[in-house]
Amino acid sequence: MKRTLMMFFVAVLGLAPVVMAQGQTVGQKETGLAAVYSSRLNGHVTASGQMYNGSALTAAHKTLPYGTKIKVTNTKNDKSVVLQVNDRGPVQAGRILDITPAAAARLGIPRKAMRDVPVEVIEQGNGKTTRQHAE
Repeated sequence: MKRTLMMFFVAVLGLAPVVMAQGQTVGQKETGLAAVYSSRLNGHVTASGQMYNGSALTAAHKTLPYGTKIKVTNTKNDKSVVLQVNDRGPVQAGRILDITPAAAARLGIPRKAMRDVPVEVIEQGNGKTTRQHAE
């Protein structure tokens, strides 16, 4: 009985990455509100372990693996930018993405504004944090 139970848990844990990765594949699309990070966060550590840099083309997403590259489009002017997910968030309800001021500038989104944007996964990240890379 113990062995069967142990085998069950090993199987479930072995499938967990597969289940988590489903729905997060190249071509995945979603639309929702994007907000611009505060520039006061420069120098703070992101959830991935990288230092936040408002001049970088990065974003925070609730579930996409770190390192995932996404194409974000401002449908009001058809400007697009490719961003790399390196943080978790946003924490505010209704938002799907936090973007850096540099990304917002490329998209033509004012710093204190939010926009409804389509997001498309163009390259799957490995999900590793900076701390995991160091190990």
